[in-house]
Amino acid sequence: MIDKMIRAARLDINLYEEVEHDEGATTEAMMVVILVSLLSGLGSGIGALMSGERGFVGFIMALIVGTIAALVGWAIAAVLTYFIGTSVFGGTATLGEMLRTLGYAYTPNVLGVLAFIPCLGPLLSLVGFVWHLFAIVVAVRQALDFDTTKAVLTCIVGWVVGMIVFALIAATVGGGLALLGALTGAIGR
Repeated sequence: MIDKMIRAARLDINLYEEVEHDEGATTEAMMVVILVSLLSGLGSGIGALMSGERGFVGFIMALIVGTIAALVGWAIAAVLTYFIGTSVFGGTATLGEMLRTLGYAYTPNVLGVLAFIPCLGPLLSLVGFVWHLFAIVVAVRQALDFDTTKAVLTCIVGWVVGMIVFALIAATVGGGLALLGALTGAIGR
């Protein structure tokens, strides 16, 4: 798996083709997302502990929540990208192929493990994130079997749709929590 992660980080087209067609690699792709999110969370958590921003329990909770968020984000991104790429831009793929390629494309975010290094850490995390964006384009292009332009457009449309969905969910949950708070405050009087 580590060898595949290195190849994914190198943007090796053959690696993305391999995992696209290897139905047994879906669990492995999920493990990549978990490993990378744990390592990135570890880097951020060490930085927060060093600065006194949070205690050990907060650090552990952030690791757990961050890992769950990474897995949910990976799944949502795969579904959106699959749907947009196949229905809007005419790509050919299965949801499993999208999950596998996008899972491996998460690899460059491993640079987040260095986030605790003063000054340099946040820059390296940013480099990892930007590198990850390039890996996503390669993953989408290979999984959907179309050109780079369509892959970039698929990613942009997916990101916009994802942000709209996220904003609607946040507004709904936030509004619901505000209403619940108002009701419980009124009831408690």
